[in-house]
Amino acid sequence: MEESSHSKNYKGVSPGVFLLPYCFFTVLCGLPLFLLETVIGQYTQEGAVTCWTKICPLAQGTGYYTIVIQIYFRVYTIVLAWAVFYLINSFSGTLPWATCNNPWNTDKCVDLSTAEGGHLIINSTNLTKSSVSEFWERRVLSISSGIEELGTVRWELLLCLLACWITCYFCIWKGVRSTGKVVYFTAIFPYVMLAILLVRGLTLPGAFQGVVYYLYPDVSRLADLQVWMDAFSQVLFSYGVSAGTLITFGSFNKFKNNCCRDCLWLSVLNGSTSFVAGFAVFSTLGFMAQAQGVPIDMVAESGPGLAFIAFPQAIAMMPLPQLWAVCFFFMLLLLGIDTMGGVYLFELIDYYGCNGKCILFGSLIQCLAVGWAFGAEQMCNAVEEITGQRPWLLYKLCWRYFTPLLSLVGLICSFLNYQPLKSRGGYVYPDWSYHLGLAMALSSMVVIPVYAVAKLCFTKGTLKQRLLVLWYPDRGAAHPKRNGHESETIHLSDI
Repeated sequence: MEESSHSKNYKGVSPGVFLLPYCFFTVLCGLPLFLLETVIGQYTQEGAVTCWTKICPLAQGTGYYTIVIQIYFRVYTIVLAWAVFYLINSFSGTLPWATCNNPWNTDKCVDLSTAEGGHLIINSTNLTKSSVSEFWERRVLSISSGIEELGTVRWELLLCLLACWITCYFCIWKGVRSTGKVVYFTAIFPYVMLAILLVRGLTLPGAFQGVVYYLYPDVSRLADLQVWMDAFSQVLFSYGVSAGTLITFGSFNKFKNNCCRDCLWLSVLNGSTSFVAGFAVFSTLGFMAQAQGVPIDMVAESGPGLAFIAFPQAIAMMPLPQLWAVCFFFMLLLLGIDTMGGVYLFELIDYYGCNGKCILFGSLIQCLAVGWAFGAEQMCNAVEEITGQRPWLLYKLCWRYFTPLLSLVGLICSFLNYQPLKSRGGYVYPDWSYHLGLAMALSSMVVIPVYAVAKLCFTKGTLKQRLLVLWYPDRGAAHPKRNGHESETIHLSDI
């Protein structure tokens, strides 16, 4: 799931408070955009760039925007390299993150797996680190003092990264059709592992406190704008919208595939999986917090590191830990392949290059192009032609009004409520890195207006004629062959 790659920092805020805004934005933005992009790809039978010539030629820069976004998204391949590194270390006689008897451990290291009844006698005035946290920070990442200190090349991680790219290549070298056959295993296996980790997490001492922290909503925080902005961003990231992926996937569907049904069930599955996975995560965090004698929000930081801290701790306390470690990190590798530097650079690109502002801007442009240029009514007609039935009225209203309005408001609020990136331990990035980050954020968004202006300049006619030609889809465009069906010359203006 995309959510695993784009987790936001909810430190100090009970996750239960996100349920209401998360559901709100899911209904009015996540699900409508999910269906919109799938229909665009399936209806036009084109990729994320060329599809816009049949929807709104003036918005074709949106396709190139997605290319820039995908370049920044490739930074998440390093997460696969981390998974491979953990997978290799899982074959050790003793899991290296389960003990404090390693060269990278410090005097503050504590082995939570030796806690009797889930309690360790720890002086609360002394800061402690669990063995899994020290393995993650000191062995895997070898965190430097700052982004200015690049350090040496980590050859182990470099080889793991190379192995990931080679694996990705061989997974798709014969096309997505053959890859789809493997998905039956890669999609089901993670649910088996999730069920095992859920049972183990709920049986740990202190799990109940973690579950309460997860579910108990601090209603007063609903007045905090940042809570709503984080929930909005999380919905867009978890549904993978405005990145071109859904349009590309949709283009490989058969023309008559019932995309409405698929999108609805996939959305329900996505939300349900995230909700259930939260129990597995926070039950383990509850145990770690009780054992260390610290609040839950101090146990582990949010983001991809959570998968390499909370779950490895639960695995280390299971019978045959090596077996379950291999299964878990193999699962992470499968999930990464399905959706497809240093930690400071990773955080910088994640925060700016793939941030919520970019996704909100892309969502706004897509809704304007479909809801107002191509026409929401035309899109409903397209869905009816594909599935044999018209979509719910809510979809039409969202495509034309609700989703673009919320995207615009969210975009404005994200600029007004901008907070510079702060890394682990309160580390403050240098000024030049913030400028670099803002340049990365703008590099994707600026593609859309630049392409639109260039298109206007090279189109013949008066300004009004140019706008009319580029605002509406090509009237001579015809449907391509629809995966085996005979093509019919149907003008978009006649639909």
